[in-house]
Amino acid sequence: MLTKVAVIVLPGLSLFEFGVVCEVFGLDRSGLGVGLPAFDFRICTPHPGAIRTDAGVTLAVDAGLEGVEDADLVVMTPFPAGSAVPAEVLDALRAADARGARVFSVCSGAFALAEAGLLDGRCATTHWRYTRRLADTYPGTRVDENVLYVEDGNVLTSAGTAAGIDASLHLIRQEFGPKAATAIARSMVVPPHRDGGQAQFIERPIPQECGASMEELLIWLADHLDQDISVAMLARRLHMSERTFARRFRAETGTTPAAWLTGQRLLRAQSLLEETRLTIDAVARASGFSQAVLLRHHFQKALGVSPAAYRRTFRGSEKGCDLDLHDLEEQFGGQRAGTGAISRR
Repeated sequence: MLTKVAVIVLPGLSLFEFGVVCEVFGLDRSGLGVGLPAFDFRICTPHPGAIRTDAGVTLAVDAGLEGVEDADLVVMTPFPAGSAVPAEVLDALRAADARGARVFSVCSGAFALAEAGLLDGRCATTHWRYTRRLADTYPGTRVDENVLYVEDGNVLTSAGTAAGIDASLHLIRQEFGPKAATAIARSMVVPPHRDGGQAQFIERPIPQECGASMEELLIWLADHLDQDISVAMLARRLHMSERTFARRFRAETGTTPAAWLTGQRLLRAQSLLEETRLTIDAVARASGFSQAVLLRHHFQKALGVSPAAYRRTFRGSEKGCDLDLHDLEEQFGGQRAGTGAISRR
C-alpha cells in the first residue's frame, strides 16, 4: 500500500502545484472512513534550508533527499523549465524507479524525469507550453500535448497547473478506490474527474512565418470562416493551380487547408462559447460548421469535450444562452451564416 510520499522541491518551485500535492497527500484524512491512510509525508530538497518559490515566497525545507530513499511515491514538483537539475536529484529519481516506486511529476517536473532517463521509451506529458521543448530535448520520450496526465508503468506525468489535481486523484483512485478519490475531491471542491484533456486550453494562433500572400489569405480566411470555402476558390485567390496551392499551403502552415480551416473554426467556436450567449446552433453557424451536430463532432474529436461542457468550464453555465440567428447576425455585422464546408470543387 502507498503510505510514504516524498516530494522533491527545487528553487523556483511553483506554489500552486506544490499546494495541490500537499492538499492531496499531506493532510490526514484517515478518519473519513474511505480507506485513506495518514500518509508519511516528506518534503525534500538537495540542500535543506530556504527555497525561493516562483511567487517570491520562501519555503523552509528541513529534510534532504534521504526521505526519498524508501518512499512509495516520489513526486517531482515544477521548477523553471530548462534549468539544471542537481545530480543528486537525478540519482534519487533513478533509484526510486529502479526499486519500483511510483514516480509522479507535475507540470515542468517532467523535465527532471526526462533528464534522469525515466521517460526514455515512455509516453509523457507536461504543460502545453513546454511539450515541444520536452519532445525536442528528449526525443526518446513520446510526448502527448493533449492529455491532462499520462501513466506509463510506474511513472505518472501531468500537464500544467490544475492538471496536477487530476493526476493526483487518478493515483488515489487507483490505490484506494473511487470513494477515496471522491472524498478528497469533495473536500477540495473540485470534480473527481474532468472530461477531455488539455487540448481545450492550448492557444493556437495564426502562424506568423508565412509569406506575404499566404498570410493575407489566412487573414481573409479568418474573417470568412462562416462561408462555404473550396480549395479551388483559395487557389484562384493566389493565382495558383489547386495542386501548387495545396503544396504551398502545407509548406507554409504545416497542415492542409481543410485541417487549418477546421482548427480556426474551432477557435472561433471556443471564443463564442466563452464570450457570448449564443445557442449551440448559432455558434455552429457563426463558426462555419453549419449545424450543431458537426460542431459537436469536431469539438469531441479535437478537444475531447462537448461544446456544452466546454461552455460550462469557461463560462460557468448555459443559462440564458438563447440568442437566435437574428441576434447572431447583429453581433457579426450581418455576415452570412453559411454551410462553412471546405470542398475540392
